[in-house]
Amino acid sequence: MPDPFTVDVPVRYRDLDPLNHVNHAVYASYLEAARTDYLEDIVGIAAENISFVIASLDIDYDRPITMGDDPTVALWVPRLGDSSCTMEYEIRVDGEVAATAETTMVHIDPETKRPSPLPEEIRRPIAAHEGLEVTA
Repeated sequence: MPDPFTVDVPVRYRDLDPLNHVNHAVYASYLEAARTDYLEDIVGIAAENISFVIASLDIDYDRPITMGDDPTVALWVPRLGDSSCTMEYEIRVDGEVAATAETTMVHIDPETKRPSPLPEEIRRPIAAHEGLEVTA
């Protein structure tokens, strides 16, 4: 696997729960920030033109993130399907894993709002960046 794509995400006061930990639901927004930057930087898709939906999301929490932490989200794509891709993530603080996650993203045709094959202009840059074999 090549080096994962990384994005720094700030901890904001509004992210905190009553125990001053980042609320569990906010982790999904950290993943979204990384995923959006990945698609913009690697594929060249502007955020407003992203045509993926999340089919599944799984997060495992290893340690709390608190105010003053500087989380980094690392992500990589281990699998490209016909109309979907799997993204895996680590949210790290000071090099220590705070959470791991996985999403299955399904490409949606903007006209029909139904799953559609990954276009080559999406498949090829991801495959090149991740060192995956391009099939199609």
